Amino acid sequence: MDISMIGPAIVLGLGSLGSAIGCGIAGMASHGVMSRVEENHGKFIGMSALPSSQAIYAFVLMLLMKNAIKANTLSAMDGIGIGFFVGLAIMISAIYQGMCAATGIQAAAKQPAIYGKCFAALGIVESFSLFAFVFALLLL
Repeated sequence: MDISMIGPAIVLGLGSLGSAIGCGIAGMASHGVMSRVEENHGKFIGMSALPSSQAIYAFVLMLLMKNAIKANTLSAMDGIGIGFFVGLAIMISAIYQGMCAATGIQAAAKQPAIYGKCFAALGIVESFSLFAFVFALLLL
């Protein structure tokens, strides 16, 4: 049995799963808010899409890990370890970013002036998936 591509699959699967959950959480909040607010629905939809960026980090890592394994610069077991733990960090970051976006959407519906300020917290949560991404690059 060839286990060489398990690590890249894990990082992509966990990252994509986290993005789907995070976008789902934020999307539900945006739907609830759009039913109560008459205008500016697009900005709520945009905020609810922010957790999707973690799937991009996972996809890039999957490609880089696959290439490193094929070039014999990364072992399959190292790939599984990196894929699992980095994928987990990316997944959890995406889920919490979705939760943070959901509260930002609800807050901005009540006080539209704070909409832009809500992105600061979203960026802070996003930074942790970026840290995991960069650390994984250093390990490859």
